[in-house]
Amino acid sequence: MKKLLDRIPARLRNRYTATALGLLCWIAFFDQNDAWTTFKNRRELARMQEQKEFYVTEIARTKEHLHELGSDKALLEKFARERYLMKRDNEDIFVLVPEKKD
Repeated sequence: MKKLLDRIPARLRNRYTATALGLLCWIAFFDQNDAWTTFKNRRELARMQEQKEFYVTEIARTKEHLHELGSDKALLEKFARERYLMKRDNEDIFVLVPEKKD
């Protein structure tokens, strides 16, 4: 046992240094918020911030379209006809669907 202790440097044999190193290892590897979990959380946060930017731009674009539809009756009618296949009473609608190539 004495030979093993002689191989350890004097600074590491100090009980305060050993305690600090043990605590550091515990926090880095075994704690609930260890280094790996922190890394994953930061990566997830970056991904979510990119999604937030995307959704903010999509919301702005949708609000702009909504404003245009509310202010222009002709555009509203065009939107309803194209999107929801609405028609007037005296009209017929023909929907052309491309064939699937198998």
